[in-house]
Amino acid sequence: MMIKAGEPRTLGVSSTEARLNFDTELQELGGGPRRRLLMVDDEPAFELSFYCGTCPLLFRRLETAREKLSLESMQERLTGTLDDPDDGGVIDAFGTLLPEGEYLPLLLDVEPRLIIPGREGDYFSGEQVTTWGIDQFWGLPEYPHTPYYRTFETAVDADAHLYEFVVPMVPPTWNERARVEEYVALMEQETVPTAVAISTLDVCQPAIDRGDDYFVHWGLTHFLLDGHHKLEAAAATGRPVRLLSLLALDESLADADDRARLPALRAQSRSARATST
Repeated sequence: MMIKAGEPRTLGVSSTEARLNFDTELQELGGGPRRRLLMVDDEPAFELSFYCGTCPLLFRRLETAREKLSLESMQERLTGTLDDPDDGGVIDAFGTLLPEGEYLPLLLDVEPRLIIPGREGDYFSGEQVTTWGIDQFWGLPEYPHTPYYRTFETAVDADAHLYEFVVPMVPPTWNERARVEEYVALMEQETVPTAVAISTLDVCQPAIDRGDDYFVHWGLTHFLLDGHHKLEAAAATGRPVRLLSLLALDESLADADDRARLPALRAQSRSARATST
């Protein structure tokens, strides 16, 4: 459910001060294409969809992804429900972690479903394979190297579909069991706590039709800054959690028209991709 979309705004600090950055790895002599990266504390944390726009959608956790980015000063405020993106100075507080740029605040209610790669519900071995087929070199689907949450999908049009993911910075197995249980108890009392994420919108379409269902994949990916325990508790109990998404407009693989459509698409009803039989 879409609660509210804010207006695009400039947030963040200089790249030397930000704990989180987007970057491109240095080109090595004779090396392959440069990877698009999400960096945390100057270490590569995730490899993202390649710049070409024809390669498959991707968020792949890397070996140096070990840090969460929650703010102690915001813990009490985020234990409850955020009713407006600007409530309680949350955007400005988390803006101090981010690189300077244009961001679109989106306030959502999500009901997360925990996905283990390669198992039931995995986008990478399911919907993505129907369009791109398996990797031609490895002979396997893409592999994100992390559990993740699926939260929403809807039709963009007959030839495009939006998929939404919430990606923890560290796996749920790293979460503190006692804190997860605390949120389970709160949710059983109808409390809807708030998580915070930096997000990207990547629009990807293969150059060649190799799969069974050729269409454009819109990937709205939320990388958790705060809320690792909350998302696990919500997935375990089948309850909602509120999500404040700060969509990095400058770092998304989507043109201005596509980015402008996102709030209306996210306000649509959930719907699965309709395929011909």
